[in-house]
Amino acid sequence: MTAFDDWRARSPFYDETHEALAASVRRFVAKEIAPHIDRWEAEGELPRELHRKAAEAGILGLRYPEAYGGHSEGFDIFHGLVVTEELAAVGAGGLGASLMTHGIGLPPILALGSEELKQRVAPPVLAGDKIIALGITEAGGGSDVANLSTTAVRDGDVYFVNGGKMFITSGMRADWLTCAVRTGGAGAGGISLLLIDMTAPGVSRTRLDKMGWRCSDTAAIHFDNVRVPAANLIGTENGGFMGIVRNFNGERLGMAMGCCAYARVAMAEAADWAQQRQTFGKPLVGHQSIRIKLADMERQIEATQAWVDLCAWQVREGRDRPADFAMLKVQATRMLEHVAREAAQVLGGASYITGSKVERIYREVRVNSIGGGSEEIMLDLAGRQLFGGAR
Repeated sequence: MTAFDDWRARSPFYDETHEALAASVRRFVAKEIAPHIDRWEAEGELPRELHRKAAEAGILGLRYPEAYGGHSEGFDIFHGLVVTEELAAVGAGGLGASLMTHGIGLPPILALGSEELKQRVAPPVLAGDKIIALGITEAGGGSDVANLSTTAVRDGDVYFVNGGKMFITSGMRADWLTCAVRTGGAGAGGISLLLIDMTAPGVSRTRLDKMGWRCSDTAAIHFDNVRVPAANLIGTENGGFMGIVRNFNGERLGMAMGCCAYARVAMAEAADWAQQRQTFGKPLVGHQSIRIKLADMERQIEATQAWVDLCAWQVREGRDRPADFAMLKVQATRMLEHVAREAAQVLGGASYITGSKVERIYREVRVNSIGGGSEEIMLDLAGRQLFGGAR
């Protein structure tokens, strides 16, 4: 163990239960993921069986209610951060994004859905038998969620859905889609959430190729007069926007934690390379300029992790505010971008050849800066909440 990889042991937020969980997830990653991740990256998706194995290992259901097949007793928000950290060890961001896609697709149902809907959907998802995704983003809207255009028109006990969604994580493999639709007038007040069966007639999907997150299948989804039972309405009609918004803080905190985790993976690979690589008669780390790079990478990771942990504590204590999560996401993504760049500089030409974790992480920097709300929108959101100003 080196000075930079024992951060949990030096934190007041983590104890022996978090370390025990970390060890368990680490064993799962070493056995079930690490030997196959390069192949899954090449194939462009994860096997469905991995979801079942992750459920059996207690990963999918962590911090979800026991009534629906999860296990929440004795687990806090920091246990969730531990899982994010350990899944990052293979250096493939698409793994966490796709394997844990229920983390954004299921919460609106558990928070707002009917008991029948919860019982129908949550147990098979948490058992790894079904995959659920979240459908918010549209080709013409991006982060402008309040102006989405996919429509759902009610006729008796069904809705007819028309339109499309873009950049949907797990969109090719998803059995269900928690989908934002327009059921009312313009703006946030006309949005509802529907659970759409992805095998329903009229649903079509197109696989999207990507620069990074390659083992995570991503889709453009089109709806052509798709019939959705009214019983699949999540919450109230025209009350879906708040169901979307309540997801944002958790998603941004998770992304920030992921940035810290992948930055540590990149730094570890760079540090190992610097200790092994000989240049001008001494190890690379023997050069002052390289030590400065590594120390500055560590400085930025530690500072960002401290903010992640503070925001997680604020959530646990009910003291959180949206502006903090918006700014944290920008801090974390910019930190990862810097660390990935500097790690690549340390590795030199080796970082440009497929096979290193740094090469893969470097390609995945941009998705973190864009997904879950772009830097510009995050900073404007924080500015409006903290300092006022016109919307």
